[in-house]
Amino acid sequence: MATQDIELTGWRKWFASIGDQWLFFGRFFRNIFSGGFEWSEFVRQCYEIGYKSMMLVGITSFIMGAVLVLQLRPSLASFGQEGMLPKTLSVSLIREIGPVITALICAGKISSSIGAELGSMKVTEQIDAMEVSGANPIQYLVVTRILAATLMIPLLTIIGDLIGLVGGFFAININDNVSAVLYIHKCIYSIDYSDFLPAFVKTIFFGLAIGFVGCYKGYNSNRGTESVGLSANSAVVTASLWIFVIDAIAVQLTSILFYH
Repeated sequence: MATQDIELTGWRKWFASIGDQWLFFGRFFRNIFSGGFEWSEFVRQCYEIGYKSMMLVGITSFIMGAVLVLQLRPSLASFGQEGMLPKTLSVSLIREIGPVITALICAGKISSSIGAELGSMKVTEQIDAMEVSGANPIQYLVVTRILAATLMIPLLTIIGDLIGLVGGFFAININDNVSAVLYIHKCIYSIDYSDFLPAFVKTIFFGLAIGFVGCYKGYNSNRGTESVGLSANSAVVTASLWIFVIDAIAVQLTSILFYH
């Protein structure tokens, strides 16, 4: 009986957490359309989330593109299909690898940062002070961060994909002599709208999940300094899990809509 009670308590906490997240999302959604949108804070968050993450995304994407080419080349060379390297790289990078890797990098950097920042504000009662003074912390702290993440993650993914293709070009020329014009031509003409559009749309949901999880975990952190670290850690884990769930759903929908 004791074990059963513990399991029921765990399920109750899980369902209560889901309910709290839906309520939090409802508050976020309502405040998008309320008056007094904080444009200056939104622009600042775009800078913090987008520009300050560009170097990390760029370096990772360049290495990822080069490694993909070096890994793919022996397999294609065994069939005499080295000329398929640009097409294989561009399709795999843009469809799946680029969006997912970029989102995971941003989940580690952005979601943890938002969770720790809002968690520290919650612990030090800054959020309570904003509510007492008549300010709207949801609109100022949450809406701006979630919308900034939703906007900047797709842009970072596009930049990362382009840099990854550049890394692939340099890796191809380690063993072969491929001109930049020929490489770009093969990459561009191997990509269809059914490759780019679903990948771009799912990055929007990646950004929404990353921003929302970070804000929810930080805004609802418990009292005590150790809760700040727990909020940041939980934000990374939860956002990463949501990225894989969204990606699995997106792949299935893409298969149904474009390849059936």
